[in-house]
Amino acid sequence: MAKRAVVLLSGGLDSATTLAVAKEQGFEVDALSVDYGQRHRVELACAQVLAEELGAVRHTVVRLDLRAVGGSALTDAIPVPKDRPHDAISEGIPVTYVPARNTILLGLALGHAEVIDAFDLFLGANVLDYSGYPDCRPEFLAAFERLANLATKAAVEGRGRYRVHAPLLKKTKAEIIREGVRLGIDFSLTLSCYDPDDEGRGCGHCDSCLLRKKGFEEAGVRDTTKYQER
Repeated sequence: MAKRAVVLLSGGLDSATTLAVAKEQGFEVDALSVDYGQRHRVELACAQVLAEELGAVRHTVVRLDLRAVGGSALTDAIPVPKDRPHDAISEGIPVTYVPARNTILLGLALGHAEVIDAFDLFLGANVLDYSGYPDCRPEFLAAFERLANLATKAAVEGRGRYRVHAPLLKKTKAEIIREGVRLGIDFSLTLSCYDPDDEGRGCGHCDSCLLRKKGFEEAGVRDTTKYQER
């Protein structure tokens, strides 16, 4: 019987690669996406397509509105930074940080996992490109894993031990892209942009788009992303 895992799937490059890695490791995957009122919610359509293309057993979308909390350029009336130099992108905590987002998303994934008797949670967290995001760091992921094994009925009753997997944590964007190519991912189906248009085309200028472009260039892989300027 295949092991079951819940994979947080945003519709972006990193989460798509993470799902493919989980599949390669022999997991039966339940993909979980969250519509949290994000500016770039068109990514959810990409997540649906990716879940089907990459062989997820099921794709669940949870809806909650973090715009009520705000505090981020992704959920509030705060401009998305554009055309920042790479050094600036990797310094400090940017305004695209969504307060407690990964804590909330992992909490939802944990609840879903407990219901379906899965004990493995996967997410596409990365510390190299976004060193300023506190909820992408190894310390946070280790702490959440400890919490998961203290705060759930399944763990307390000894039915299993939860594990949090972040297989891309210390990979560069180029390494992630090469891994995705090896796993057969069609990256044109993914969306990384923080400020896409209604057609799902990337702006080409936000931090995420710039890191994506740089990654493809360094990987030596043709970038098939749909950008607005094209």
